[in-house]
Amino acid sequence: MKQHRAMYLPVLLCLVLLLSVFSGCGGSGETSGAKLLQMEPTDRCAVSKELTYDHSLKLKYAKEFAVDYFKEGGSLITVVDGRQYFVPSISDGAANVPGDLSKDVSVLPAPVQNGYLAGTACMDYFVSFGGLEQLAFSSLREEGWKIPEAAEAVHDGDIRYAGKYSTPDYELLTSGKCDLAIENTMIYHTPDVIDQLESLGIPVFIDNSSNESTPQARMEWVKLFGVIAGKEKAAEQAFRAQEKEFPDLPVHCGTDLPKVAFFSVRANGTVVVRRATDYIPSMIAMAGGEYAFKDLGAEDDSKRSTQVISMEEFYQTAKDADYFIYNSSIEGERTSIAGLVKDAPVLADCKAVKDGNVFCTTADLYQHSMGQGTFVRDLYNMLTGEEEFCYIFKLE
Repeated sequence: MKQHRAMYLPVLLCLVLLLSVFSGCGGSGETSGAKLLQMEPTDRCAVSKELTYDHSLKLKYAKEFAVDYFKEGGSLITVVDGRQYFVPSISDGAANVPGDLSKDVSVLPAPVQNGYLAGTACMDYFVSFGGLEQLAFSSLREEGWKIPEAAEAVHDGDIRYAGKYSTPDYELLTSGKCDLAIENTMIYHTPDVIDQLESLGIPVFIDNSSNESTPQARMEWVKLFGVIAGKEKAAEQAFRAQEKEFPDLPVHCGTDLPKVAFFSVRANGTVVVRRATDYIPSMIAMAGGEYAFKDLGAEDDSKRSTQVISMEEFYQTAKDADYFIYNSSIEGERTSIAGLVKDAPVLADCKAVKDGNVFCTTADLYQHSMGQGTFVRDLYNMLTGEEEFCYIFKLE
């Protein structure tokens, strides 16, 4: 018996070594990206021997990206997902792309001229700093846009519909000389689209602003898109103007804060809620409330902003919540409490439903990335009994 054990021991040791290697390598882009962002800028910028780090973009809130500038011109964008992008400067009509630039770094146009906007939450950034004319393609048709300027541009033909993010019209994009595809994190589910776009010579930038834990941080991504659009000063001005919109609300004392559940019900009966580290719970706290799922994912390093739970799990945590806010961005707007209860009868026993304190977000909330301060004011008005709202409405 001892001989058999001795025979198998080397094999077991090899398996353990292999498992340790694979567990330590090939980790998530989020982990490598976080490490990159924590590095000294000089180390983060070691992507070419021809480039010398000069300074970094000053950020007040955002934690999920960095922009570093080089003495020779150009800048390097580093995002929490581990992707890096070089934005060259133009000298004598040519872009200053170093010949030894790391193959892991994507080269973006300087600046974008015919962008394909598949990450629709980014449209508000471009509108805010006057960069709408630099977008030529969209993943939404005219009726899908809740931002008037974007809808008008599609209506007039200045921006053409080029298919959904998961099924873009490659022929239209190439014939229309698309120079950049701006995606959101949903594109991670269809990586073949990234490969196909890049094989056609169209660089892909992935917006990770939804990973930020505060609304101001999410809004500060406008500075990054200002770099991509070559409108950094205008983007800085747009950010400062919107930063002032965050209301100076009275401080709520004590521990007995009104509890708020922010959720949506999927067709299969499961519930999508925000994780505690998401920016929505942060906004609820700013308005003087307490997020009902304040412990959900708090100890998890994952960058996911939402989590799917069973209706039973939702009921156990949210049954005593003072307010329900239904998130219309996933399953569409609700029109009545009765309709919500019909789809999820167990909610009839919840305090918010019994008290009639059920609200729904408007369909345009997600697209208005620069309207974060106004939404905080909406939440405050809801909690204090005011009836003036912009991005939510009360269900009857």
